[in-house]
Amino acid sequence: MVDSGNTYGERVSRLVGWGHWFAFFNIIAAMLIGTRYIAQSPWPETFLGQLYLALSWVGHFGFLVFAIYLLTLFPLTFLIPSRSLFRFVSVCFATFGLTVLLIDTQAYQTINLHLTPVVWELLFSDESSAVRSDLQHLFVILPLIFLLQLGLSEWVWRKQRKLTHKRIGRPLAAVFFISFIASHLVYVWSDAYFYSPVTSQKANFPLSYPMTAKSFMEKHGLLDRDEYLKRLEETQNTVDLVNYPIEEIKFGRRANNLNILLVSVNNLRADVLTPELMPNASKFAAENLNFTNHYSSSNDMFGLFGLFYGLPSSYASSIEAQGDAPIMLDVLASQKYQFGLFSGVNFDDSLYQETIFRNLDMFKEPFSSEASNDEQTIVRWTSWVEQQKKQPWFSYLELSTVDNFDQYDGIASNGSASDRLREGYNHSVTLADNELNRLFTKLNELELLDNTVVVITSNHGTEFNETRTNSWGANSNYSSYQLHVPMIIHWPGRVAGIYKHRSSHLDFSVTIMQDLLGVSSNPSDFSSGRNLFNETKRKWILAGDARELALITDEQTTVIDKFGNFKLYDDNYQRLKDENPTLPVLMQGFTELQRFYAKDN
Repeated sequence: MVDSGNTYGERVSRLVGWGHWFAFFNIIAAMLIGTRYIAQSPWPETFLGQLYLALSWVGHFGFLVFAIYLLTLFPLTFLIPSRSLFRFVSVCFATFGLTVLLIDTQAYQTINLHLTPVVWELLFSDESSAVRSDLQHLFVILPLIFLLQLGLSEWVWRKQRKLTHKRIGRPLAAVFFISFIASHLVYVWSDAYFYSPVTSQKANFPLSYPMTAKSFMEKHGLLDRDEYLKRLEETQNTVDLVNYPIEEIKFGRRANNLNILLVSVNNLRADVLTPELMPNASKFAAENLNFTNHYSSSNDMFGLFGLFYGLPSSYASSIEAQGDAPIMLDVLASQKYQFGLFSGVNFDDSLYQETIFRNLDMFKEPFSSEASNDEQTIVRWTSWVEQQKKQPWFSYLELSTVDNFDQYDGIASNGSASDRLREGYNHSVTLADNELNRLFTKLNELELLDNTVVVITSNHGTEFNETRTNSWGANSNYSSYQLHVPMIIHWPGRVAGIYKHRSSHLDFSVTIMQDLLGVSSNPSDFSSGRNLFNETKRKWILAGDARELALITDEQTTVIDKFGNFKLYDDNYQRLKDENPTLPVLMQGFTELQRFYAKDN
């Protein structure tokens, strides 16, 4: 029904004035809700960072709400001549907008992401999720928001003339406009000069896209390109600080000073540990502790990073930059352990020199051609261990025979190229088993099995395209073929047994520290793993590299990158395009990617 008593122009004019004031008070409401983003984000330490936060808070929400008003309600002013109907539509729009903003603040507080269609679907897809329950509670206040908007609509309508006569509209608009422009100018400068207290706030608020103008500044002589590129290179080399451990390590148990021999047979799959291919290792596993459902923490060399540090590979660059040694090795050193480190490839991977063993002496000598490198490595280890006296020792042996399996792909003369490759791999596995048997023989001859924990494992597995995704070798996916590795432990005093629960490389350091070195700290203070002998069912295990994280459950594998994008695979690593991971799994993944970073980053 069209209002009578006023001309069309007068009605539109008054609705436009009402709309501006209605939008203004909703800007204030949005700013108040937006304080939840500020509370969740790190507080800037510098004055300019704090000034930018204030300017962007005022300017961004002022622009966001007013832009939505101009794009939606303002055109309707000319299309809906009825004052009551237009105001009702405006109330509905405002109620919907503030509700979505509240949901976004909850998503940001929960998983540190703003709403997208994918995030929305994730938040509401898991009916049993506590987060979904929290979000549903927000909808309880939707009627309250609607009633408040109705009251605001009526109040503004009645007070419109008085508000206009106060002549505060233009000064208020100027405050929002200046804040918006100033915040973008501050960001332009900060982006050009890598001022992190400002640039780190880029994604604090929803739909925030701060302006950059490096080309414009360079064109007008405000930015030196060479200096910028130099700063860019320096910035790319910086990393976030890591709290490792989160809390000081505590000791509440008596240490058991057994020797430790850790052997990594690189590139060894778990399913080759059979009497046919590895009779000696298989016999050793049957007589000791065999973890048959064990996974490396990465599909490349960084599986060893997880083995020693107990952390996902995403922390490796920060750990390397800080120069932190594995907590396990620090505790061993504090308890006067001697270290003997040997490798069949003389530790040619930089992970050893730059990260894991950077402060330790690694045994390196040229190899002769008379015997395999691994055989000579075992001989060198034997010579070293015979020189050790009463002091306990930790020794690491890296065996590389299986790593070089492509040398034996001519073993099988028939069959396809892939069959010959697999035969070469199996042959290298048997050779590695013979080398392990020499090691077992030396352990017996030296009578070390009564006082030495012996661990046989691998850095990662290898795939021969079992997933039918053209994946060969390692470092291409997170299927069980590339992650499932042996974990065999000889532990004096423990009864032999088979452990079928899922375990991870991240669990190894926790187990050594708790059960051997007397550490009583909560494992979550220094690791993403738990004790290997803890057989309670776990929801997932972790794997990954510097770019992404894989959360592996009994039925699915969820691969998440640091931006929140995810892919889902079934138990044979086939892509599930029409399914979503459960929100708790996703949240726990994000937590482990961030948990050890310093809070002030």
